[in-house]
Amino acid sequence: MDPKIDVSKELLFQTTRSGGKGGQNVNKVETAVIASFQVQSSTLLSEAQKAILLEKLSNRIQSEGYLQVKAQQYRTQLENKVDAIQKINTLIAAALHKKKARIATKISKAAVARRIDKKKRKGEIKSSRRTLRRDDW
Repeated sequence: MDPKIDVSKELLFQTTRSGGKGGQNVNKVETAVIASFQVQSSTLLSEAQKAILLEKLSNRIQSEGYLQVKAQQYRTQLENKVDAIQKINTLIAAALHKKKARIATKISKAAVARRIDKKKRKGEIKSSRRTLRRDDW
């Protein structure tokens, strides 16, 4: 997904009372925002992108097909709404981001030779530390 695509036009917002800071205001003002995004009915996404979202975000998508995000960090509803939009856009962008393919590499022959040479030298040093017996002569 292009990071410039913004799904905020297709989001449904719901407000609720939030916990946290705010004192008595918390009990009477609905500042928390729940943003819902209907994946299947989206006009901004292709069918392939929808399938990827449904697969990768299956644990976050409800049975009705809504991807929901709750924002209640800030004291105002507007700030929480902006935060919810940013959260859902980031979530979608991360799910649609393709991982870079891993290219298998091989150890060079010179590196293998150096390793074996080091092992041989280390073995010679260790064998020279052994105590000599009369039988060995």
